Amino acid sequence: MRELILLRHAHADPALPDQADIDRPLSAEGLAEAESAGRWLREQNLVPDCALCSPSRRTRETLEAVLGVIGYVDQRLEPTVYDATPGTLAALLDEHRETGRLLLVGHNPGLERLVALLHSGQTGEYRGMPPGGIAVLSLPDGAAVEPAVASLSAFWWP
Repeated sequence: MRELILLRHAHADPALPDQADIDRPLSAEGLAEAESAGRWLREQNLVPDCALCSPSRRTRETLEAVLGVIGYVDQRLEPTVYDATPGTLAALLDEHRETGRLLLVGHNPGLERLVALLHSGQTGEYRGMPPGGIAVLSLPDGAAVEPAVASLSAFWWP
């Protein structure tokens, strides 16, 4: 089995006037949430082999805080993660099929819909990925990332 760890960015500050959404930083609460997420991943022995991250400031800061707890892993900024649909995210994850444990740090509604799609085969109106939330999905080795291919093995939020 291989694992996908989906991490929604932690709480971010609201945008300032004339500030682009992509440039919003984590709030103090969000930084604490991200560090808690890192501790949970470490305690569960869920250190990823590779991390893919949206280029937004809040996702990068979330990943940095997590890595500050679990240690360095191979990481890549992936522009397609920002504002992505579940289909876009699934295609990106499928490109990394050879990675045993892959962490994706992104945004809603794409992440929560991806969890639902991979687990149940439907996205519907599923809402369930709070800021800093983590979903761990198990997939058969070599399986394509497609609807209903995964089982939800863990779910955590700060």
